[in-house]
Amino acid sequence: MATAYCEAVLNMERSNVHKKYHDTEYGFPIKSDNRLFERLVLEINQAGLSWSTILNKKENFTRAYNGFNIEKVVAYNDDDVNRLLNNAGIIRNRLKIEAAIGNAKRIKIIQRDNGSFKKWLDQNHPLTKEEWVKLFKQTFKFTGGEIVNEFLMSTGYLPGAHSPACPVYEKVLKRIPAWSIKPSKTRL
Repeated sequence: MATAYCEAVLNMERSNVHKKYHDTEYGFPIKSDNRLFERLVLEINQAGLSWSTILNKKENFTRAYNGFNIEKVVAYNDDDVNRLLNNAGIIRNRLKIEAAIGNAKRIKIIQRDNGSFKKWLDQNHPLTKEEWVKLFKQTFKFTGGEIVNEFLMSTGYLPGAHSPACPVYEKVLKRIPAWSIKPSKTRL
């Protein structure tokens, strides 16, 4: 999949939203909990839609969800749900909106118990894709196999975002994604 994606993206115009995302975000490790939350929300909203749709609406999502500030999203109430349901600039799906709010609340618990969402991800790495999917389904709302796979690949926890022949592959490796680090101990 990555090879075809990289080849397709490399043949696109420089102004294409896919090209920009491919070259600067996809597969690069993310350290900020708010940015990780952003990626999770965007991946959830992509379900059933094209990634181009999400990338074209990304700025709208950022404004609608207060810059993906977890602290602010945790405090959302019914008025905020209605505000989001009426925002034509984002995906107006109640289940996806409620998942974003619920997942922000779960991340707050994870932060309290583990120090950060990033630390929780790091503590659970490495898991197989199947183990990650099971963990995410137990922890978060609206997280099926494809959503979890893309979230983890796009944030550097699973390999496959870029083929080794892709010029971005080396840039990602320089940022030391989690998938490139050999585990120091065996997980039980």
